[in-house]
Amino acid sequence: MRSKLFLMRWRRMPDGVLAELLGRIAIATAAGIDMRRAWANEAAHAPPRWRPAIDAVARGLAGGATLADSLAAAGDTFPAVVRGMLAAGEQAGCEPDVCRELAAQCRRSAHVARDLKRSLIKPAVQALVAVAAVCVLILVAGESFDMLGLGLRGVKGVVMFLVSVAGVALAGWLAWGMAVASWRRRGVVRHIASRLPVIGKAAADAELAAWCRAASLASGIGLDVQRMLALTSAVAPGLAIDPAAAAGRLRSGLSLTEMLRETALFPRRLLEAVGVGELTGTTVETLDRLADDCDDAAARGFAAAAGGAGAVVWLGVAAVVVLLIFRLFSTYVGILQGAARGL
Repeated sequence: MRSKLFLMRWRRMPDGVLAELLGRIAIATAAGIDMRRAWANEAAHAPPRWRPAIDAVARGLAGGATLADSLAAAGDTFPAVVRGMLAAGEQAGCEPDVCRELAAQCRRSAHVARDLKRSLIKPAVQALVAVAAVCVLILVAGESFDMLGLGLRGVKGVVMFLVSVAGVALAGWLAWGMAVASWRRRGVVRHIASRLPVIGKAAADAELAAWCRAASLASGIGLDVQRMLALTSAVAPGLAIDPAAAAGRLRSGLSLTEMLRETALFPRRLLEAVGVGELTGTTVETLDRLADDCDDAAARGFAAAAGGAGAVVWLGVAAVVVLLIFRLFSTYVGILQGAARGL
């Protein structure tokens, strides 16, 4: 069990699975079922892949640990915002509401992820067509002509080419998994990508959306500003603020909007949204709407980046195919010219 849990620490539960889990716990606890019993029931019926992590939470609660400590036992299976908000909800006594809001947030995130994956279908199909075209050219060239200059001739050459492509695809898949993990940990991949034109803007929108979601949820359950900023800083490190220093500035008479403006970290649209929320008493709703807008903008940006990357790959492969055709054509022209001179 411990070895399985150790492996689980390196896997983050998908947003779709997490949304269903939190949704069921919200329903159970709203109906009066104890949190310990709700998690124990989830552990008993969880998919094998996630059972060790959920069971770790259930065992922690059964042993008298707090929900925050129990979630920590599952490592990185649960995102920082989920761990932080569930811990805050436990302290505020509003676990069902927090679970319900988190489930809705995870559903939105899962929807964005699905849209991004769909945007990658076209580039993948284009790559497959390009590979098929190269295979056809190798076959057409036959055993007498090395199309790629790599010793790939005829059927055997096609097989070797496909094996090489499969190896590259496997390496790419592994690299993609490492990149996603680094992105979620806000590591070097996110640091580099944030400086790219399209991806950088999308990453900034995604982080702003995460900040708004956390701030909205924290405000909705009545957390004070210091605890709210501690949570948002954990969720969006790029927008991190010293909670104690911020609380001191607020006690000195500044409004939340003025304090956020002093940090020079937040865009104008967020400052305006917070300002309107403070004036009208609708901070939670205003931040929710801004989070939705930022999520949509981030999704469009990532989809555009994926489409651009696919187009670059397609053009590159198309250029290789054109060069191969030109090489084949030039070779046969040379053969015909040589034959003509020999006549």
